[in-house]
Amino acid sequence: MAEPLKNLYGQEIPHRIADMISTASPSFDRQRFLDYVLPGYDGLELMPRGWHMADGLKHALPEDYETAIDILLTSLPPARPPVAETSATADREGNTLAPFIFMPHTFFVARYGLDHFDASMRAQYELTQRFTAEFSIRPFLQQFPEQTLKVLRGWTEDSSEHVRRLVSEGTRPRLPWASRLPEFQKDPRPVLELLELLKDDPSLYVRRSVANNLNDIGKDNPDHLFETAERWLRNASPDREWIISHALRVAIKNGEPRALQLIGFGNKPQVSLSDITITPEVVAEGESLEFKVTVSSKTRDSQSLLIDFVVHYLKANGSSRGKVFKLTRMELDGEQSVTVGKRISLKPMTTRKHYAGEHRLELLINGTAYPLGSFSLVTVDKPLVQAILPEAK
Repeated sequence: MAEPLKNLYGQEIPHRIADMISTASPSFDRQRFLDYVLPGYDGLELMPRGWHMADGLKHALPEDYETAIDILLTSLPPARPPVAETSATADREGNTLAPFIFMPHTFFVARYGLDHFDASMRAQYELTQRFTAEFSIRPFLQQFPEQTLKVLRGWTEDSSEHVRRLVSEGTRPRLPWASRLPEFQKDPRPVLELLELLKDDPSLYVRRSVANNLNDIGKDNPDHLFETAERWLRNASPDREWIISHALRVAIKNGEPRALQLIGFGNKPQVSLSDITITPEVVAEGESLEFKVTVSSKTRDSQSLLIDFVVHYLKANGSSRGKVFKLTRMELDGEQSVTVGKRISLKPMTTRKHYAGEHRLELLINGTAYPLGSFSLVTVDKPLVQAILPEAK
């Protein structure tokens, strides 16, 4: 099982922050900061640690906010290079959490900077080039939407891809780990105006954020998602086509007809299934199983097929929830057959708990579900007979 992220964000982080700030500003009360932050630090999760250190900065920095911001910005290293020059997840130190050292700085801005708009925008412009200001920009969007949107509109033309990405990532209505933006969930048009300016951005880092923002919008406003996708597809470059496909991924998984139509898989499949195998039929957690199935055309015409599969994982209350996984796209010639399949890992995951019992499998072809059968999962806390016969005690 993966190590919790907070374990990579231990007590060495506040010490490093204290060292950086005191080096840039010898008047910074390093010990006062550490005395505030370290007690109880180990009992906090990752994000609460960031907020706790932001309060520690408030405790140790000068009372005047703009003076405090100047000290924080002076302590920053040079901006990160473009992601294309390193990677999407690692910085120059080779540590995927290294930029998180500046998370408390952004939280300080979010919590204490609302009364100092210009200074806070200047700080977030610099901080997003070292970490990300996607969390700290949200209180400003909520309190001062027009003023903040005007700043973000100007940043769509900035030379830094980190700043341009902030425009999209910071306005996501459902940004993970962050509070939602209910006004943009109700009416996403102000966000769509910004995305319109970024849809052909030269950076994949930015375009991926644009796609994720559109995906967020589609969860609350599917019509806006589909209308935007349809408009953007006109004379679209391959890069823009990728944005649209990525933005539609949830709608595609859910078999939404408009989404499937937009990507060329809107026709009802004329197929039949045969030679279905699921092996083994009883599998222990930590192991894997494999399914295979032959898909045969029932028409003389060629068909564009988008094929996914669904695992209906059992939940603690005995009900099940389907999880869609991508499989393949193909052109199936008339009256031809093809065999498809996949090996499914049942290793324990931090994001999904497995429960013993019968799990159903389905094939999704252009959004239409075809039953494949089921397998019985055995977990360490439930004997084999109970997995096969749930009523057994």
